[in-house]
Amino acid sequence: MKYFPEKLTFEWIRSSYESGELLPEELIEEIIVRSEKYSEKNIWIVPPSHDLIDSFVKKLGGRNAEKPLWGIPFAIKDNIDLEGRATTAACPDFSYTPKRNAAVVQRLIDAGAIPVGKTNLDQFATGLVGTRSPYGECHNAYQDEMISGGSSSGSAVAVALGLCAFSLGTDTAGSGRVPAMLNSLVGFKPSCGAWSTRGVVPACASLDCVTVFATSLEDADLVDSVARGYDSECAWSKKIEKRGRKVPKKIYLPDKTPEFFGRWKEIYEGKWKNSVERIKRLAIQNSIKIEEIDYSMFQKAALILYEGSYVAERWSDLKDFVESHEGKIFPVTEKILRSGAKAENTAEKLFSDIHALQDYRHKAAELLENSVMIMPTAGGSFTREEVRNDPIATNSKMGLYTNHCNLLDLSAMALPENRNDEEFPFGITVFARSDSEALLWSTAFKFMQSESTKLAVCGLHKKGRELESQIVELGGTFLEHTKTSCEYEMFELDTIPKKPGLLKVSPAKKGESIEVDVFSIPKGNLGFFMERVKSPHTIGTITLMSGERVKGFLCESFAK
Repeated sequence: MKYFPEKLTFEWIRSSYESGELLPEELIEEIIVRSEKYSEKNIWIVPPSHDLIDSFVKKLGGRNAEKPLWGIPFAIKDNIDLEGRATTAACPDFSYTPKRNAAVVQRLIDAGAIPVGKTNLDQFATGLVGTRSPYGECHNAYQDEMISGGSSSGSAVAVALGLCAFSLGTDTAGSGRVPAMLNSLVGFKPSCGAWSTRGVVPACASLDCVTVFATSLEDADLVDSVARGYDSECAWSKKIEKRGRKVPKKIYLPDKTPEFFGRWKEIYEGKWKNSVERIKRLAIQNSIKIEEIDYSMFQKAALILYEGSYVAERWSDLKDFVESHEGKIFPVTEKILRSGAKAENTAEKLFSDIHALQDYRHKAAELLENSVMIMPTAGGSFTREEVRNDPIATNSKMGLYTNHCNLLDLSAMALPENRNDEEFPFGITVFARSDSEALLWSTAFKFMQSESTKLAVCGLHKKGRELESQIVELGGTFLEHTKTSCEYEMFELDTIPKKPGLLKVSPAKKGESIEVDVFSIPKGNLGFFMERVKSPHTIGTITLMSGERVKGFLCESFAK
């Protein structure tokens, strides 16, 4: 039986092709099998099948170095056209069959990429939760009860579960970024117009972007180099060239702790604070100035999208369909769309909003000259049940730090705080001006290179103790004094010097909450530290009193 990694990376696929260990046909077969395994997660509207995919594989021909995406499988959000396959925008009655590919899809196919399916979404790309679809609520990749994020829900989950190597989403108010965070992925939202939107069902046409989800920045970077380009047939297309990487002179962070929400808000806030420390360290290392700013201007700009007259743009595109298909649209989606028809959305109000927005754009452009801004991608998450019980308020919370982006003509990169976190995925988003994507990419790469992991210690490695230096010399940073959950016991080992042993007790035995110190260690240095850990000590997973699970010192049971 052939080996397939849990996540499909460009590097693994390419090296497997080059070594002769893998054929595109074999990779496609594995994707079809995996998709059937995860069918209950409601990822697809048009799932992977030989009927869909085989013709693209046959057209590949032999390996071609001039096709940078040769044999790389990708998924397409089902508001983006794939020739000969229905585009539904998650509304069956809206369905139509396009006679040509969306411009971006065609570019990717020409570069050798293989489309494998059309993914589920919040209906008409209206939502940030992934639950507003007649094709079923899309489940989070790792925890079924949690939301996947939206509206590009299926696209993100497909990459996270290894059903494709990258996927296309769209982003008007955060749909290419929130699902990236909630499924521990990279989500790149290019500048408006950098990627053609021809062949994309409009949400707000003047603000829409096609986006990419990937497991790494390197993979997203390659997709961007293929997808980017001016399209004379797209009225919104712009000539925005890719210009490499450039270190920003300044990084802006919010001057107040952002709002965190949901039942695990303390954990998300802790992850944000950990991210801020990483950002400050990389700033020092690269001579970048850190400055705190009042985020309220961006919040005010964001309100124009849904609480101002701009929502009328959605209504103008879909009005005829909505009014002629009564009862065929999700009630919450229809409510949002119809809000664009409110009497107060007058031409006078529209121009008032346009003028206010222009002022915000001007101020943002001035502020972000040679600079980037970093915010949480989202302040938390919800269960699917919580969203069902309060669909409007929960959805609004998910967009607190995303809605301003396209309105202010910014580019954005959503990055995972810990790409291996499957329990409480969290991430940050880097924002830059549309003419300054080089600053965005440089900052993103430096942040990912600084990726760290939490380590809980309970003995001589605690802050101020004899062996703390072993952690500090590897770049470790103290985070907090805390305790474990009430399922551990500590005992003294027969060593010189005396050391404690931490052991997780059986469910039948009463445990205790043990004091520990938590440090952050760069992942690249953790291996060096682990070489110093001698039996009976070992590095395992420890549950903290907050419910968060981190790596930490445990003891093998024979030592007791």
